[in-house]
Amino acid sequence: MTYEELLTETALSDDRFIVMTAENRALIRNLPGKLGKRFIDTGITEQTMIGAASGLAMRGRIPVVHALASFLTMRAFEFVRTDAGIANLPVKLSSFVPGFLSDGNGPTHQAIEDVALMRGIPNMTVFAPADEQDLVGMLPQIWNYPAPSYVRINTRKTDYQHRPFEIGKAEIISKGEDVTILTYGLLFEQALIAAEILKNEGMSVGLVNMRSLKPVDEQAIIEAVQSSAMTVTLEDHFVTGGLYSIVAEVLLKNEVSGKVLPFALNERWFKPALLPNVMSHEGFTGKQIAEKILGYSTRAVQPEVSVPQFSE
Repeated sequence: MTYEELLTETALSDDRFIVMTAENRALIRNLPGKLGKRFIDTGITEQTMIGAASGLAMRGRIPVVHALASFLTMRAFEFVRTDAGIANLPVKLSSFVPGFLSDGNGPTHQAIEDVALMRGIPNMTVFAPADEQDLVGMLPQIWNYPAPSYVRINTRKTDYQHRPFEIGKAEIISKGEDVTILTYGLLFEQALIAAEILKNEGMSVGLVNMRSLKPVDEQAIIEAVQSSAMTVTLEDHFVTGGLYSIVAEVLLKNEVSGKVLPFALNERWFKPALLPNVMSHEGFTGKQIAEKILGYSTRAVQPEVSVPQFSE
């Protein structure tokens, strides 16, 4: 089942659902004719869309809103924070092309601070599916959860069969004593490749799909750090405010320490290109990830925290 098929089925079976877009119909091209007045395109007006969605939510509706991730989280931030977040309304934000998925675009269209922004909003929940099957499996719970939500939409297909989703729980793919990779979204694909390479090198490798970022599975993070010689956070996001920051907060809160290596963008945007070229240039392919992990794991002295510096 695709995202559009799931949303169509859900909306047709429950008239509380309203589908909205700020002139971004890539995911929902066939819905206007099927939903009639319950499909609303506000034009290039993300702020207006969120305000209207919050008003509809106050009237008992469940609006699922669509826009490019960069504009949904930044242009409409105050409205998301004030109208949906503070009021704790079930406005469901579907963000299109977050992170590296905005591959051909420059900094204005790159949402690589979105997790940091959204998880800082009161009552907001934040999710990042690994692929389309993960996405479709997660959304029914997210859409029926009473809080506002932000979802990094990811419709890429993989062969991995995910376990059933539970809000606030990570998906434990494997456990490892040498290294555990914590990741979410698009980079789950590359984490699978990296894990296989590392296993072939004789390492014991853990892998965790951190698909629920807020609420987050604190126990999964603690267990990963305590059971592995090194923990890796892997994300197409700034190093500040994303998964690396979440892990740091959890460890400090629970008085746990460990060796943590972040793979993230360090205060800079990525070079626009086709997606495979973006990941290769920025050092985020499975092979590159595995090589850097091997390099750090064989050092006699390793820093407690290190941000890999990739070439510009």
